Amino acid sequence: MKQTRYILLMILPIIFAACANPGAGPDGGPFDEHPPYIVEMNPKLGQPNAKQMKVRIVFNENIKVENPTEKVTISPPQINVPTIKYSGKKISVELRDSLQPNTTYTIDFSDAIEDNNEGNPLGQFTYYFSTGEQIDTLEVSGNILDAATLEPVKGMLVGLYADTVDSAFTTKGFERLGRTDAKGRFSIKGVAPGNYRLYAVNDQDNNFHFSQKGEMIAFYDRVIVPSCYPDVRKDTLWRDTITYDTILDVPFTHFVPDDIVLLAFLEDGQARHFLKTERKTPEVFTTFFTAPSTHVPTIKGLNFDETDAFVENRSEGNDTIQYWLRDTLLMAQDTLRFVYTYEATDDSTGANLLLNDTLEIVPRKTMAALREEQQEEFKKWQKEQEKRRKKGETVQEQMPPKFLNFGGRRSSRISPVQNQPLEFEEPLLSLDTSAIHLLRKTSDTTSVEVPFRLLADAYDIRKFKIMGEWRPGQEYEVHIDSAAVLGLSGRHTNKLKFRFSIGTAEDYGSVFFLLPDAPKTAIVQLLKDDKKVVSQTPIVDQRADFFYIEAGEYYARIFDDCNGNGKWDTGEYATLRQAEATYYFPEPFTVRANWDAEITWKLNVTPLLQQKPEQLRKTKNQEKEKQTARQRNAERERNRR
Repeated sequence: MKQTRYILLMILPIIFAACANPGAGPDGGPFDEHPPYIVEMNPKLGQPNAKQMKVRIVFNENIKVENPTEKVTISPPQINVPTIKYSGKKISVELRDSLQPNTTYTIDFSDAIEDNNEGNPLGQFTYYFSTGEQIDTLEVSGNILDAATLEPVKGMLVGLYADTVDSAFTTKGFERLGRTDAKGRFSIKGVAPGNYRLYAVNDQDNNFHFSQKGEMIAFYDRVIVPSCYPDVRKDTLWRDTITYDTILDVPFTHFVPDDIVLLAFLEDGQARHFLKTERKTPEVFTTFFTAPSTHVPTIKGLNFDETDAFVENRSEGNDTIQYWLRDTLLMAQDTLRFVYTYEATDDSTGANLLLNDTLEIVPRKTMAALREEQQEEFKKWQKEQEKRRKKGETVQEQMPPKFLNFGGRRSSRISPVQNQPLEFEEPLLSLDTSAIHLLRKTSDTTSVEVPFRLLADAYDIRKFKIMGEWRPGQEYEVHIDSAAVLGLSGRHTNKLKFRFSIGTAEDYGSVFFLLPDAPKTAIVQLLKDDKKVVSQTPIVDQRADFFYIEAGEYYARIFDDCNGNGKWDTGEYATLRQAEATYYFPEPFTVRANWDAEITWKLNVTPLLQQKPEQLRKTKNQEKEKQTARQRNAERERNRR
């Protein structure tokens, strides 16, 4: 009994301690930090005169291959897709193309191989053999960025040609091959000494060269001569999971060039196809295309006369077109049948040609359904008037008409360099500018009418802007008289009055960029994010000035407007024209109210790979870094302390 009591007294404190600190109990021990290693290869690594079509690699532990179709690259390119299998401790790769004589073959696994339990990667591993006596070991590496946004481009094939004629890229497959990873990094291995041209393509048809408009491409302007030299890098020896012991100088072979930056782009004239039609209501239908075109589609009515039947509202590139019906009789016709002639791309030749499609378009809500809704509204109005009459209240003799509505957003405050938007829900038959009045308030009770101009939008016929000589800090009113605007449906606007104010200089800040090395043809853009351009201005005398900018955080981008059209333009391979150069100011900056900021921006001080601010990078969260076993062990140690 005494012995039992003694044992309990010994055990209870341990139990209580375990309950009080659950993290201090057994956790299965530290994670294995060691990557798998190779114990056997057949053929052997670097085997000359190899004849086998199948490669087998054996490891010391069970492994897995992550995303082999994306991460494993075989060079020379294989027309017939190789078979890659892994099971247990083995990987097998079977080539299905005939082996080329006197050629070095590389199977670049990148970081795809890792152990099955902890996910420890083998590292950047490339297997190679030769069908001849010579093993070619040179490498070419670099990065690919989107020319417009400087985003890394994942999954592009990057290849070399010993044939330095420009037409090689469009007529035959790459001789040596690599592929970009999620960070846009590529490496082409097993390269023989010589002179090469370097290209990249988002190879949609798997023929290892540029063959169709929809493929993103990049090309290097100079001939590449690969070479190598002995070099030294720093390496770290760790005492334990979280403490390093020694930093060593490790000799290695440095292959160059290893810092190439290719800028990828899609050419203009992308494949254009008819996408769909949409007719939500009887009075308008819309056609959609996959790409712009200068050709304006035409309509030939089959059950109606198309002459002067529509008002067309076309986007800049004619890829979205609204057709507003003029005639109410035509609106009442539920089905419109017509031949639609438009420009489209022939997928087999890549050439644009005119196609004829017979279309039948039916509204989601027919005119009969709309009339039923109107009858229901009229009955509700009559009942309401009858209730008011019984109560002795004033009643309306006629149901109020439906007015043409104003659309879009109006701003309650604009800066002195902005204009007030004005938008209508449909195209207009007439607009009486004499019935529109702009007044500036001079006191709480008085206003004075001031001149203005009404500017039509360049593309949307329903949109306008009111431009006046704005005075900072002043309030304005817009008065639009009844029936000043008549819409296509025959409805007119009701009276409208709205106010807005002009901000003062103290409400805004200014940013002045000093650009000593910028091209004279460049344009500077002020950004809120990578898509929203707040303002843009050309460089004048090596500077770009932005006035009346709202307080907040901003970014800046420059593109070299070589052709002077005011917008960024892509490249063209046929003329060996690169896309217009783009640069980012490498960090966000703050605009403060009533404050001028002057920023000196040298475009080439920060390498192109590092220019885009981290906050704007789309790829930063697309692939989360895997937590290594060492990192998990370090976290384990911190939690145990």
